[in-house]
Amino acid sequence: MKELLIKYKLVIKFILTFLLVYGVLTIGYNLYLKFSDGSIYYPDYMTNLVARQANSILNAIGYEAFVLPHPDEPSMKLIINGKYLARVIEGCNAVSIIILFLSFVIAFAGKFKTTFFYCFAGSIIIYAFNVIRIVILSVGLYHYPWRKEVLHSVVFPMLIYGTVFLLWMFWVNRFSKNTKANA
Repeated sequence: MKELLIKYKLVIKFILTFLLVYGVLTIGYNLYLKFSDGSIYYPDYMTNLVARQANSILNAIGYEAFVLPHPDEPSMKLIINGKYLARVIEGCNAVSIIILFLSFVIAFAGKFKTTFFYCFAGSIIIYAFNVIRIVILSVGLYHYPWRKEVLHSVVFPMLIYGTVFLLWMFWVNRFSKNTKANA
């Protein structure tokens, strides 16, 4: 048993670090959601921010768009040219995806400064890409409503998770200490 632990030390360290960071960040995020009362920013600050930023981009590219709180559920209704197209829910704000990204990068940590800046930059890239994803999805739903399932369930998740995967691969191949240790 001891030989297996020694042989797979890096794998075990990665798994434990990943699970620890993921657990701590997820608990923190769930506490944030629990204590977000939605009185100022409905349903919570991050979801509201993502909806409003997507709205601003839609207006900037020529659509008459606006968002408003959904009366029956914790989400923001996205309306383009008078047509209710989508709702932006908590799962659309990319925080859970950023938590997953951060957990992986920290589990494969490099130098502290490099890891910190990569986590920061990667989180911004994922967040920005997510807002753009919502804009493109909204425009797609406006012009091609019969493609709703393919757009929402296949194309856009593939793009956002593909981006995270590429960021992970770039991290592992360029900055991770574990890559240099195994070379």
